[in-house]
Amino acid sequence: MSGDRPAFTVRSVQHRLPRTPRSVAQARTALRAQLTAWDVGPDDVTTAELVLSELVANAVQHAGDPPGRQVKVTLTCTDDGLLRIEVCDACTALPRPHGIAPGADAESGRGLLLVAALAEGWGVTPRAYGIGKTVWAELKLAPA
Repeated sequence: MSGDRPAFTVRSVQHRLPRTPRSVAQARTALRAQLTAWDVGPDDVTTAELVLSELVANAVQHAGDPPGRQVKVTLTCTDDGLLRIEVCDACTALPRPHGIAPGADAESGRGLLLVAALAEGWGVTPRAYGIGKTVWAELKLAPA
């Protein structure tokens, strides 16, 4: 049928990481390995690493989860060139980007501004059963 949309292949992986600062680097390493296996170009891998780093760092620093909780990272890629990065934590507090760019001396406050600048879109959705949230960002990948 001419009106049917083509079926896209969807590849997806999940990683559960402890809510510790070391998990930011672990998430980047896992993302780099996975995107390389999926034949994603190096520029897109670098961009995805930046976005993922910011999202995981926010979950680690600001989630305020009880001890022992984990952060879940999900990477989903379709063959039409869309990469979705999701970071879930057990905190219901929503991330809030600063309305203006922080001053040159500020040590934080740029993360979500960076995500917004690099991603096609980003947002927050509540997790099932009211336990926390998922912060997501979508990147359009360059054709292979």
